[in-house]
Amino acid sequence: MIRLYILGGFAFMLLEMHIRGDLNKYINMRYSYLSTSAIILLTILFVFEFIRIYRKERADKAKAELGHDQSHHHDHDHDHHQHACACQDHDHHDHDHHGPDHHGHDHHHSKAGRGFSYIFLLIPILTGLFLPVQTLDSSFLKAKGFSFPNIDYSADNPGNHQFLKPDTSIFYGQDGYKKIADKELAQFAGKDQLIFNDNDYLKGLEAVYNHPQNFMGKTVGFDGFVYKGEQIDDTHYFVFRYGFIHCAADSGVFGMLVEFPKGTNLKNDDWVHVSGTLSSELYQPFKQTILVLKASAWNSIDAPSDPYVYRNF
Repeated sequence: MIRLYILGGFAFMLLEMHIRGDLNKYINMRYSYLSTSAIILLTILFVFEFIRIYRKERADKAKAELGHDQSHHHDHDHDHHQHACACQDHDHHDHDHHGPDHHGHDHHHSKAGRGFSYIFLLIPILTGLFLPVQTLDSSFLKAKGFSFPNIDYSADNPGNHQFLKPDTSIFYGQDGYKKIADKELAQFAGKDQLIFNDNDYLKGLEAVYNHPQNFMGKTVGFDGFVYKGEQIDDTHYFVFRYGFIHCAADSGVFGMLVEFPKGTNLKNDDWVHVSGTLSSELYQPFKQTILVLKASAWNSIDAPSDPYVYRNF
């Protein structure tokens, strides 16, 4: 019966995530069909398990009724042998009393093992249903520590959280990624102004970071939340969006260092729309040269209903 509840619990949890609109906080919605398939499969398994349990209970009930009838017709036989059985049971009891109960010991451990496995399966169901989903913000960056090192991303290590630059090369072979990168470069390089929306934010940033020489001096604009980081002065802030390549395992915080006009006063998690001219400079905390957007215009905006962006392949 517990297995029936677990199957139903997982199906209900995934369905509830779809209804609440929380699924996009875990995966790129491009792959939402996977969770839909899981809901259908779990529901089918739930129905089969319910039918199996129902049939078993009916069979056990019929067997018990049959056993009761047989017991009623043969009571006199049981009485005739009662004394002999009692003596035999006494002998067996004396014998078993001195021997170890290995079967009972193994049975106890088997039940305990099943109990622990059920608990581990119930934990994600309960947390998924009753714990609120935390939206990622600057506090996550503070906790994890923000840096922009030359991380060795590889196909064997795709789970690292990424920073600043979206990098999908880990999901392709060298030749395959070059074709995609060249195609996306052609999509953006011919434009004098690059105003990234939610759909092309990650794709556009990846093209810019891969080929910065093709975009220097051009106007770039996008939305994001402010993160102070290790400011080199009071005019430089990072502007970020959290983005999912496939799911939370390869998520990252993507954006640029922005040089705002003097006198700008921003706080972490303020949402802004910013546009300006693309440049680069040495960022001392990272000890490397990174892209910098020299803002010519910016304004405060409300946080979007979906603060995340997703990679469209």
